[in-house]
Amino acid sequence: MNDQAQALRRLVSKLEGSYDRLAPRSNSARILTVSSGKGGVGKSNFTLNFALALKTLGRKVLIFDADIGMANIDVLMGVRARYNLYHLLKGEKNLGEIIELGTNGLPFIAGGSGMADLFTLSESDLNYFTAQIEEFSEKMDYIIFDTGAGLSKETVKFITAADECIVVTTPEPTSITDAYALIKVVHGMEQEVPFRLVVNRVANQQEAKQVTDKLSLVAKRFLDMEIAMLGHIHDDPHVMQAVKKQLPFSTAFPSCVAARDIQRLAMRFLEVPQMGQKDTLTGIKGFMHRWLKRTK
Repeated sequence: MNDQAQALRRLVSKLEGSYDRLAPRSNSARILTVSSGKGGVGKSNFTLNFALALKTLGRKVLIFDADIGMANIDVLMGVRARYNLYHLLKGEKNLGEIIELGTNGLPFIAGGSGMADLFTLSESDLNYFTAQIEEFSEKMDYIIFDTGAGLSKETVKFITAADECIVVTTPEPTSITDAYALIKVVHGMEQEVPFRLVVNRVANQQEAKQVTDKLSLVAKRFLDMEIAMLGHIHDDPHVMQAVKKQLPFSTAFPSCVAARDIQRLAMRFLEVPQMGQKDTLTGIKGFMHRWLKRTK
């Protein structure tokens, strides 16, 4: 066994030991993207705490920080990532060596300049990347791509390749409008991507329902599609306090309103039927299949 394979197996063993309960799972991780129509809505913070909540519920989760310009998952955990995707794509490190362990042993791949290189890989380099992530995905339940905000071509490619997309918005009119624009663009590409909506920073449940109703109504009327509501998170001052401490709010203040919201949201995610694109391929194989179609 070569050094690269040994390093990957050592990491997998380490990660498996960090999970208290192992849930029944399929042969490959489901691929989720978390996106938003605009920046500043708490997308990355949601991704981090959602992943931690799933981990608490016994699922194995890997976060892939896919925000090319504003990668900050490591910052939110106060972890200094030694390596990122760049080192893998340049052949300097293997996948096992670039995966870091954050809060509560949560594995993540830091973003960085390497994300841009992912879209211009040669065939041989792309095959290498695919083989690396396929092997690791067999040990995970979910791989969550925290994409960039807005309608960049890179973000759209991630969304259209994933099994499903969680869209984070807030009650602000501009945030709602931009979230709808994101959904409309993806839908206009004739991609059957299932969307689930999370409304962040709401004053109460009624406000969350109003936002959901607005988006659902226009999506049904103009796009003839349904948008599933996943849940909402209250506007909680503990969230900003946790950001300043560089800690996830669900671990820094586990009893706060936002932490309870994220836990309920994760439970609901696991309770409802799994959504997916209409083709037969799911998981990392489906992701790479659709990725290759979008990059040709």
